[in-house]
Amino acid sequence: MIAIAQRVSRAEVRVAAEVVGGIDKGVLLLVAVERGDAEADADLLARKLVGLRIFPGRTPMDLSLKDVGGACLVVSQFTLAGSIRKGNRPSFDRAEDPALAQVLCQRVADRIAANGISVSCGRFGANMDVELVNDGPVTFVIEARDGALAGH
Repeated sequence: MIAIAQRVSRAEVRVAAEVVGGIDKGVLLLVAVERGDAEADADLLARKLVGLRIFPGRTPMDLSLKDVGGACLVVSQFTLAGSIRKGNRPSFDRAEDPALAQVLCQRVADRIAANGISVSCGRFGANMDVELVNDGPVTFVIEARDGALAGH
């Protein structure tokens, strides 16, 4: 599972000009579920995001989402599982089947909410317009594989 976490002063997602989710101060979390990802990866991703100290306090990276009373906007983003290594057309062989991906993406959102964070979501599988104001800018890649943090 791979996610992009962006600290935002506001973010919203629209489907066919209808706002389906939005937050003020918090984190926009773009999530891709890859083949083989499991509930443990979704749980770890949520736990990491909730505890991540990326908001300013005494230092520029001192406070967590919960500390600042921030919210999280979770948006499925299967293209993060894409590969552009060969040719000019992305391959999505690593992306999970949509039915399972939707369940795991929702699990991430549910686990974040279970920690007392206000969560809003995009609409899985829809063509979405995502608008955000990246605060900082502050952006992190979070990867969870086999129940452990991977990559960055």
